[in-house]
Amino acid sequence: MSKLERITVTLSSDLATALRDRVADGEYATASEIVREALREWTRRRDQERHDLNALRDLIREGDESGPGIPAEEVFAELRQLIAERRARQA
Repeated sequence: MSKLERITVTLSSDLATALRDRVADGEYATASEIVREALREWTRRRDQERHDLNALRDLIREGDESGPGIPAEEVFAELRQLIAERRARQA
């Protein structure tokens, strides 16, 4: 087991009550167990956010390296034309 360290945390009365209630209900054995679970979830979420941010950066870099962009007006004009042609064929 890793070395333990005592840390003091100040909580709002609502959070402190919720913590005590979960222990009293038997959902958790101790308040420390709740805090450890919360910190593990916080760490997991933070790691996922970092992973997502890095993936987004990779996609942006890939887009930048793929060549010049096309102005949105051209793309929308082409889409409007394709839609009009499809509707004309269906009529």
